[in-house]
Amino acid sequence: MEQLSIKEKNGSNYVMYELSGSLNSYTASEFQEKVYANIQVTNVVVDLSQVTSIDSTGIGIIMAGFNDGEEYGTKFYLMNPSPAARVAIEDTGFYSVFSFIHSVTEIG
Repeated sequence: MEQLSIKEKNGSNYVMYELSGSLNSYTASEFQEKVYANIQVTNVVVDLSQVTSIDSTGIGIIMAGFNDGEEYGTKFYLMNPSPAARVAIEDTGFYSVFSFIHSVTEIG
């Protein structure tokens, strides 16, 4: 079973999570806790450049983070999705809804 590595970096108006590995029902709990705790108080950036796969649980966390950001007046950004992450997100049919960035300098 593949693992998920999470590196957290804090900026002036955001917290960023650099994910590496597979975001799935077995690996998602720590990521879910971090997103749900922080989206209430600041912008959240998720760097998906090193993600090898995302299952429906991972997609659910991303969608909930986006929706919670709307509710709390913060933003949920996806940064540099890997090809596997991009396909998983496109398969939801909601790809155009999410905020994609290439660098944290794009955070508004």
